[in-house]
Amino acid sequence: MPMTLKSSRQIELLREAGSLVRATFELLREHIRPGITTAELDAIAEEFICSHGAEPVYKGYVPAGRRGWAKIPPFPGTICASVNDVICHGIPNKKDRLRQGDIIGVDIGLRLNGWIGDACETFPVGEVDDATQHLLTTAHRCLELGIAQAQLGNTLGDIGAAIQRHAEAEGFSVVREYTGHGLGRNLHEEPTVLHYGDPGTGRKLIEGMVFTIEPMINAGKADTRLDRDGWTVRTADGKRSAQFEHTLAITTEGTLLLTE
Repeated sequence: MPMTLKSSRQIELLREAGSLVRATFELLREHIRPGITTAELDAIAEEFICSHGAEPVYKGYVPAGRRGWAKIPPFPGTICASVNDVICHGIPNKKDRLRQGDIIGVDIGLRLNGWIGDACETFPVGEVDDATQHLLTTAHRCLELGIAQAQLGNTLGDIGAAIQRHAEAEGFSVVREYTGHGLGRNLHEEPTVLHYGDPGTGRKLIEGMVFTIEPMINAGKADTRLDRDGWTVRTADGKRSAQFEHTLAITTEGTLLLTE
C-alpha cells in the first residue's frame, strides 16, 4: 500500500479518533487493579468505545497479505491485553486475572467517522518492584525520544536510532519484528517505522505523514516467540516487556500527537 499524505482536515479527524482512544485509557486506568480479568477490561473498553459512536478495529481483525494468516482466527478482543512477558497482541480472556506487581500493556484501536485512532500504554498493577519500574520508565522515555526525532527533515532512521540508543544504554533490548506504522482510514498503512537503526537513514519525514511510534522494550533479550493461538507474542526468555505508543502527524507547525 503506498503512503498517503493527510490534509489538515484529515489530521483533525484523526485527532478526534485519537482523543477517544485517550479517553478510553483514562477510563481503564480506574479499573486496572489486582483481581480484575483482562476480559472484564475488554468489555469495559468495548462498551465505552461503542457508546461514543466508534467501532473497535482490532476485533475481528486479520492482517492482509500475510502468508499463513488465513489459518489463524480473527483477533477476538477490542483491546490487546499483554501481561508481563507478553510483548504484544495478548488476547483478553476470563482466566487472566491481574495480580499485585503485574504489568499490563493495553493497546487500543478504534475507528471514528471513518478514521483510525491507535495507541498503547503499559500500566503497573498496584506497586511494582524497582526493576519493573525501571523497565516502564525506560520504555516510556524511548517513546519520548522517538517522538523528539519525528520532525520535518529528519528520517525514520533518526527515530529508531534514538530509541535503540536509550534502551540499550539502560540495559534493555528493542523488539525487531513488530513495528510502528502509518494509519489513516486503514489501521496499517505506509510507512513502516522501525524502533532501531542508524541516524540519517530511511524515509525523510515530510508534511502530512501520519504514523505510530510504539517501541516494545524487553527486560532481557530481544528474541520473541509466538503462542499457538497465532497472536500472543512473548519474550523468548520469559522476562517482562513494556510498550508505549502514540500516533503523530508531521506538519509545518510542528509534530502533533494525535493520541495525547
